[in-house]
Amino acid sequence: MVVCRELNCGAALDAPQSAQFGPGSGQIWLDDVDCSRNERSLTECQHNGFGNHNCRHSEDAGVICSGVRLSGSGSTQCSGRVEIYHNSTWGTVCYDYWDVNDAMVVCRELNCGAALIVTQSANFGGGTGQIWPVDVNCSGNESSLTECQHRGFGNHTCRHGADVGVICSGGGIKAV
Repeated sequence: MVVCRELNCGAALDAPQSAQFGPGSGQIWLDDVDCSRNERSLTECQHNGFGNHNCRHSEDAGVICSGVRLSGSGSTQCSGRVEIYHNSTWGTVCYDYWDVNDAMVVCRELNCGAALIVTQSANFGGGTGQIWPVDVNCSGNESSLTECQHRGFGNHTCRHGADVGVICSGGGIKAV
């Protein structure tokens, strides 16, 4: 969770071990890392000290981040404007074709329970910058938005006044 937050890549989905993404090379900096989940950086977590280890690169750790987050005015960990990370940029999602099945997948992906309310009119404030018109089509059973069919990140006529949001059962609305 700390690494995904530090990299601004959404929620942590998995923490693969044993060099699942291939072994690294060079110096091994950290061993026996123990985070409380509140740290802003991996280096703030408890560890044996930089360079102190009894590891080999066959034990290199990895992380899989969701690339999905909830933000905006009045947002909480489990409610807010849906944003997707694509091409090194966070962008809001256009309301075209957005429905409760898509919202269910977002809530599940973020470990926030079920979708209670789906918003389509920037209820958490309009975003700024990129709008991703992904035209997501989820069945509702997927574990991640990346598993859903979509039409890609092409052209659109959306405005931030149509940014989608979700309120999941795992979190309420924070007072603004």
